Amino acid sequence: MKKIFVSVLAITAIVLTSCGGMDRAHQLKVLNWADYIDEEVKTNFEQWYYDQTGEKVQLVYETFDINETALTKIEVGHEDYDVFCPSEYIIERMLKKDLLIPIQKELINDSINYFDNISPFVLNKFQQMAPNEGVRVSDYTAGYMWGTTGFIYNPQHVNREDLQSWAAVLDPKFENRILMKDAFRDVYSVLVLYAFHDQIEAGEVDRDELIRNITPERVAAVREVLLQAKKQICGWEVDFGKEEMTKGKAWLNLSWSGDAQFAIEEAAEMNVVLDYIVPEEGSNVWFDGWVIPKYAKNIKAATYFIDYMCRADNALANMTEIGYVSCAGGEKAAPIILSAQNDEEEWPETVDASYFFGEEPIEVDGKMLDPHALHLNPVYYADKSIIDRCALMHDAGDAQEMLLEMWNEVKLAR
Repeated sequence: MKKIFVSVLAITAIVLTSCGGMDRAHQLKVLNWADYIDEEVKTNFEQWYYDQTGEKVQLVYETFDINETALTKIEVGHEDYDVFCPSEYIIERMLKKDLLIPIQKELINDSINYFDNISPFVLNKFQQMAPNEGVRVSDYTAGYMWGTTGFIYNPQHVNREDLQSWAAVLDPKFENRILMKDAFRDVYSVLVLYAFHDQIEAGEVDRDELIRNITPERVAAVREVLLQAKKQICGWEVDFGKEEMTKGKAWLNLSWSGDAQFAIEEAAEMNVVLDYIVPEEGSNVWFDGWVIPKYAKNIKAATYFIDYMCRADNALANMTEIGYVSCAGGEKAAPIILSAQNDEEEWPETVDASYFFGEEPIEVDGKMLDPHALHLNPVYYADKSIIDRCALMHDAGDAQEMLLEMWNEVKLAR
């Protein structure tokens, strides 16, 4: 999840049971991002599991705020989490390092098997993380939430036309008015598209290759953009961006679509209008997914939990609660998701979401909907024209230190 980056891992253990402590074989240890699940969905799992299996399970639920620190607990500390929800590049890293167990989908009865609810769009993107051709990534992970990176902005101070390019971070009229997410990988991934947009337009390089292959030349180019943008940057925000935006202290915030939606809703309660845009050069499209780590102890309950989270009604509840977009969009899930999301009165302009829901018409509440022209929140579901300009972020490997060194240098520069 792209919400909070802090210096210390926040771990909260929540035991959801009224039957007292249970032995480890009957516990399910889940590690998820903070504030990233609907509480009712979480609370109801134990009873659902008992209804399906006749077995009791105790849900031990912990939260984290940094991908890398959470991964260290598993990779170095051999923590026995049964379910983990990292971001796409961490899933890729775990696959490379043989830190994942395949999801045992054969344990689930067909009547309650919801893994097919995941959008083919997500499955195709996840497959790009395969360490070799012999690995089918969908055997190891089920998508949870996804989104894009762009600008949250205040239309009272900023014209949308001024944000068609990431070059907005260099515009002197935004001096001391731009907030930058304190997330070096995500910021690098979008600014490298800007720094090399001429080569993209000339067909000399594509976006996926630019984001995937981190070179000294590309890191230096992004460093130069950020150094030139320093006068415009009023802060490197963790989770205070929406407050600064609603107060008018900042006009722009380079952030994630889920945070944008949250900020837009919070600002509306204060009669402040905010909006979101993905610049023309393109962006990264990010994903979080459920996996079973190598040192898991309760693989059966882990598989049932992941399946339970893929159920369309649960996916919708989680999406509604946290403000991020569910990866559920397969043939069976699409009518349920669209029944709640497609609203012509609220969203009169249409978006082409055929990349996510498929090319064929979808029957929803007795009506046939065209996935090329759906009335959806454009912050949640970017138009296909935008998604076509987005690429997946990958594991940086040995280049991670080079990126971190660049980031720290930029933040410390005067």
